[in-house]
Amino acid sequence: MHELNSKRRTFLKGMLANGAISALVGAGLLTPRQLLAAWPEAAFTSDSLDGAVQALYSSGDMEESDRVRLKVPEIAENGAVVPVRVETDLENVESISIVVAENPSPLAAMFELTPRSIPNVSTRVKMGKTSQVLAVVKADGRLYSTQSEVKVTIGGCGG
Repeated sequence: MHELNSKRRTFLKGMLANGAISALVGAGLLTPRQLLAAWPEAAFTSDSLDGAVQALYSSGDMEESDRVRLKVPEIAENGAVVPVRVETDLENVESISIVVAENPSPLAAMFELTPRSIPNVSTRVKMGKTSQVLAVVKADGRLYSTQSEVKVTIGGCGG
């Protein structure tokens, strides 16, 4: 019962925060540009894997780690919706990113985590062609990664 009340409180706090932000935007006191100020545009618009990682983390030094687990299909029949899941048991995870090496814009997703977050994310990404998919986890100020190839048979994001 306590867990249900805790979840209800968290939900209500989130709704209150969203309402407050909406009111500030509606009153003209906060602009969408200010809300997106921290968006890492250079990382998402980079056309190379190394450039995206460098722009996102100000470093390209990654340590291959078996503590970062990447779950992707070996073969994606539809490149427009490729499921990707990243999880880790590393401590103090700050962020998790998904990079698709052969995409026109390699950085597919970035998740910033709070200290109380469970470092387990999943999403669907577009892939234009067969490529390495890289998971990058930032924990304790260091970068850890793992990768896996996904063979795309049709569809995708082109280019």
